[in-house]
Amino acid sequence: MIEDLSRPLVVGIAGGTGSGKTTVANRIMDAVGRSRVALLDQDSYYRDLSHMTLPERRKHNFDHPDAVEFELMRQHIALLRERKAAPKPVYSFKTSTRTGGVEPVEPAEVVIVEGILVLWDEELRKWMDVKIFVDTDDDIRIIRRLSRDILERGRSFEHVVEQYLATVRPMHLTFVEPSSRYADLIIPEGGMNEVAISMVVATLKHWMDHAQGASARIG
Repeated sequence: MIEDLSRPLVVGIAGGTGSGKTTVANRIMDAVGRSRVALLDQDSYYRDLSHMTLPERRKHNFDHPDAVEFELMRQHIALLRERKAAPKPVYSFKTSTRTGGVEPVEPAEVVIVEGILVLWDEELRKWMDVKIFVDTDDDIRIIRRLSRDILERGRSFEHVVEQYLATVRPMHLTFVEPSSRYADLIIPEGGMNEVAISMVVATLKHWMDHAQGASARIG
């Protein structure tokens, strides 16, 4: 994968809203060991909208690349590649603002960068050694989106449907889905695809063992 075994392996995981990319990331982390993985999730890097009123924030297009502070994500990947902790912002989806706090992400053998648009940003892709796109049917994705936004983020049914039709679906077709062409691996059905996840885990474990062996020989 990479010749420099002294730095972390960076894995990008993208896919549409509700595709199961977070489930894929979690299953990978559970399989290889969470202490060996650093996670940078796009959800933490949405730009702060505290200067807007709450009704204005509710109408904001969160699925357009401009809504994400990709430059900060790149800075944090650079820190983790240098084996330094990254101060990931803490974001509240109930208020659509950053809380002002940070969550230190400690360096690890593997860095997972996860989010709907992480394969769209060209500069971000340059940092990735492995690029994965999670592909799931639209009807399943919208049902998952409805459930998540209503139960976890305090949205109304009407708001979720309106947002999906106004921004989520158009942005998926414009930015998210086309970014799949940059993927090294496309995983259909997300976290339910046992074969694909097993292949990814086996590949990462092989690389990690190889890197650990090289480090031991040098030491």
